[in-house]
Amino acid sequence: MTAKELKNALMQEAIQGKLVPQIASEGNARDLLEEIRKEKAKLIKLGKIKKEKSLPPLTEDEIPFNIPDNWCWCRLGEIGEIARGGSPRPIKDFLTTSEDGYNWIKIGDTDKNGKYINHTAEKIIKEGLRKTRLVHKGDFLLTNSMSFGRPYILNIDGCIHDGWLVISPYTKVFDKEFLYYFLSSSFSFNQFCDAVSGAVVKNLNSDKVRSALIPLPPYEEQKRIVAAIEQFMPLMEEYGKKESELNELNKEIAEKLKNAILQEAIQGKLVPQDPDDEPASVLLERIRKGNSSRQIAAYRKLKPITTEEIPFDIPENWCWCRLGEIIRVVSGISYDKKDVTKTGCRILRGGNIQQMKVLLNEDDVFLPKQYRDEDKLIRKGDILIVASTGSKAVIGKAGYVDRDVSDTMIGAFLRICRPHSLDTAGYLRCLFESDFYRKHIRDLAQGTNINNVKESYVTEFVISLPPFAEQKRIVATIGQLLLLCEKLGE
Repeated sequence: MTAKELKNALMQEAIQGKLVPQIASEGNARDLLEEIRKEKAKLIKLGKIKKEKSLPPLTEDEIPFNIPDNWCWCRLGEIGEIARGGSPRPIKDFLTTSEDGYNWIKIGDTDKNGKYINHTAEKIIKEGLRKTRLVHKGDFLLTNSMSFGRPYILNIDGCIHDGWLVISPYTKVFDKEFLYYFLSSSFSFNQFCDAVSGAVVKNLNSDKVRSALIPLPPYEEQKRIVAAIEQFMPLMEEYGKKESELNELNKEIAEKLKNAILQEAIQGKLVPQDPDDEPASVLLERIRKGNSSRQIAAYRKLKPITTEEIPFDIPENWCWCRLGEIIRVVSGISYDKKDVTKTGCRILRGGNIQQMKVLLNEDDVFLPKQYRDEDKLIRKGDILIVASTGSKAVIGKAGYVDRDVSDTMIGAFLRICRPHSLDTAGYLRCLFESDFYRKHIRDLAQGTNINNVKESYVTEFVISLPPFAEQKRIVATIGQLLLLCEKLGE
C-alpha cells in the first residue's frame, strides 16, 4: 500500500466513524444540525446572509456508506455559505503597495502541501471590493481551476478571485481541522470530480459543491477524530519519505541494471555464441559491397582501428569497425525563423527526442515544401541524435524512428544516423542506448557555450559488431530484460 493509499484509507475510516469510539454523552449530530438551521434562519432574518435556493432532499440511494447512529448525513450547503470569488479587471489597475490595502489571495500564496494561507504577495485597493469577494480568517478556500478541490484554511482576511470557492460555516458546527481533513479526503474529492465530469475546463460550480454530501459527527467526536488523525500523520509522513526513497532507489537500480545489460550485450556476454553463425566480418563486407560509390569513398577515408582504440575484448566471431562503415550521418537543415509555418514539412528539434523515442509534439514547427530535402527526411530505422546544444548532459541523446513518418525532417542541431543495412538497425538502437556510447559522444563534445559533435566524430566511433544472427538474439533478449527494468523503476 502506498503512502497516499494509506492516508486515503485512514481518512475513510475517520469519515465513516470507525477511527474512534462513539460516546453517548457527546450528544447527537442531528441536534447539532438543527441548531445550524436555526442559526442560518436567524442570519437570513437579520440580513447578514442571503436566502439561497433550497437544496434537494437526501435520498436513500445517495447514501454511500453507513455511519454511527449519533451521526447524520447532510449537504455542505446546509452547514455553511458557499460562494465563488471574483476579479476586478484589469487587476493591475487595482493593485496597491499600501498597508491598508486588502489582501489579494492567489494560488501562488499557498505552500506546497500546506494547510493554511497566512499571507499574500499582493494587495488591492478598496474600490476593487465591488468586483471581488471578501473572505475572513477561519473560512475555507477550495481551488476552483484545473487543479480543483484542494482545501486551505484562511489565517487572514482578504479577497479572492474566481479561481477560488469559499466555504464559510454558519456557526461552530465543525472543528475546522475536521472539516479540512474531510475536504482533503478521496470521498470529498470524488464528489467534486463527479460534479465536473464531462466538462472541458474543470471548474467547480458552487451549487454542485453545496449539494455535496458530508457525514456529520457530534462536535466533541470531531475533535477526537482530529487528534487520532494527527497522531497517525507523522507516521504516514515518515512512511511516505521511506516510500519515496525506495522508489528513487528502485529507479537507480533499474537504470544501473539497464546499463549493465546493454554493456553485456555490446561485449558479447548477454547471449551465447553459436559457431554456426555467419561471422560479423562477412556481414561487414556484405554491407560495404552494398553501399553506393559515394558511401564507399566515405568509409575508405576512415582511419584504420588501432589497438589503443579497442576498449574491451569481444568474441572471436565478432569484429570491430567504425560506425561510419555501417551508417551514414546526415546533418539537419538550417532555416530562417520567418519562414516557419503551420503546415508543410515538420522539423524535429531536441525536444522531440525522449527516452530513445522520437516524438511528434504539438509545438513542432513546419517549413514550406520548398525546404523539403529528400535526404533529410527521417525514415524507419533511423537513429536521431542531439549533436549541438548548450547542455553537455543532453549531447548525444538518441531516439529511434520505429515507424514510417511522412514529411518530417531534422533541424540543424540534430543528426541522422542512418544504417546502410536495416539488418543492423535493432542492434545499433541498443548500442546508442548504452552508457558506452553516451560517455564517448559527450567526451567528444566541443565548444564553450554550445557543445557540438561533428559528423566525423560520429563516423569514427569504434564499435563492436556481432554476427547478424546473434544481433537478433541480443535484441530479443534486451527487449525482455528492459521491460523488467522498467517495471522495477516504476
